[in-house]
Amino acid sequence: MPLQVGITGGIGSGKSLVCRIFGLLGVPVYDADSRAKSVMTSDGILIAAIKKEFGSLSYRQDGSLNNEYLAQAVFGNADRLSLLNSLVHPAVGADYSRWVEQHRNSRYIIKEAALLFEAGSYTALDKIVVVYAPEEVRIKRVLKRDPHRNRQQIINIIARQLSDEEKRKRADFVIVNDDTQLVIPQVIKLHELFQKLNG
Repeated sequence: MPLQVGITGGIGSGKSLVCRIFGLLGVPVYDADSRAKSVMTSDGILIAAIKKEFGSLSYRQDGSLNNEYLAQAVFGNADRLSLLNSLVHPAVGADYSRWVEQHRNSRYIIKEAALLFEAGSYTALDKIVVVYAPEEVRIKRVLKRDPHRNRQQIINIIARQLSDEEKRKRADFVIVNDDTQLVIPQVIKLHELFQKLNG
């Protein structure tokens, strides 16, 4: 079986960029956040459970997820958010297991997830890489990337995520993406290491 490597980092840290580089090196990458959205619109059992708990307005008429409605339904309500996660996480976990099976002949694979530590899914992985950038750099990047968000909204998102300090403590490896260090050499070094670990 392949070595399973988790990649995480706070909003704007550049974890997607890092995962794209690994992808270009031929490494299979599972993007947990986009796969979750896909599972939420394709898994009939999950769809039925979400509609039962949150109402039929959770989905639009075309079958797509009504993100705004669901976000409002759980906003500021830890119990409702926890309920939604308890429905979605097992379905995504099963999807990930099937995906791992499809890539069983790879040396190593990557699971990219924003909330790897918060959701507890890191415990099933062999190695964890945290992509780090200082908070101010991250805020500027997200403001540029997401014009619909303002500074305070980004600060609120950062506040809900595990602190960088805590993430770095739990990580096996840290990639620094602070615009002063080159990212590609850091990725290549880890790529070579992960291949050796599962040689």
